[in-house]
Amino acid sequence: MPIPDEVTGDEIDRSVRQELMSLPKTLAVDVARNLVMVARLLDEDAERAYGYSRAALRLASRVGAVREAAGFASYGVGKYAEALTEFRAARRMTGSVHLWPIMADCERGIGRPERALAMAGEPEVRQLDKAGQVEMRLVAAGARRDMGQPEAAVVTLQSPELASSSVQPWTARLRYAYADALLAVGREDEAREWFAKAAEADQGGTTDASDRLAELDGLEFVDALDPDADVEDEDVDGDEEPRGQA
Repeated sequence: MPIPDEVTGDEIDRSVRQELMSLPKTLAVDVARNLVMVARLLDEDAERAYGYSRAALRLASRVGAVREAAGFASYGVGKYAEALTEFRAARRMTGSVHLWPIMADCERGIGRPERALAMAGEPEVRQLDKAGQVEMRLVAAGARRDMGQPEAAVVTLQSPELASSSVQPWTARLRYAYADALLAVGREDEAREWFAKAAEADQGGTTDASDRLAELDGLEFVDALDPDADVEDEDVDGDEEPRGQA
């Protein structure tokens, strides 16, 4: 796959660059350039990111960072079994546990939520940092819902991190998941409260908490530029009484 000339490979993290030092220089540069493209495209064009990851994998399948990138790219296009294979390989090569939550989520993706739930109780979870532990809790709650246990999902998400007023990178997603779980068991008033808390913490727009909150409040947003939008009571001549006034 073509790579823009301005992509040199120097853009990758130092830790990844060090892993690539085991390769011949020219090969290392080619692999690095493909990994840069994976990172750039993962969120905006998952299919192309997947293509670049496969190219990197063909060049250097024995490098942990390459296997990890291939795992994320496979995950991004919904190839969960393939992603799990790559993540397992990366973990064997590096010994790191940081991929444990996403490996568990891959188990959910291939229809084995009970396995994901079992992974939430493994010793590896205690080795994760706080963000990783929160991610594992989110995956476990999702597994509970997959298994038809929505009440258990609510309980799973109840934690000191959820109760904390401190806003962390994962706060919005945790609050959102809790709100969604509450809604699934019919606790609408509480769900509304937690969607509002999620929206408050979501400065980066990682969730649609604001939209969910508006939906619960009975509000509907209409795109004024959409020619197919159904706009009622249009005042063509400007002589209609202003709305909301007596």
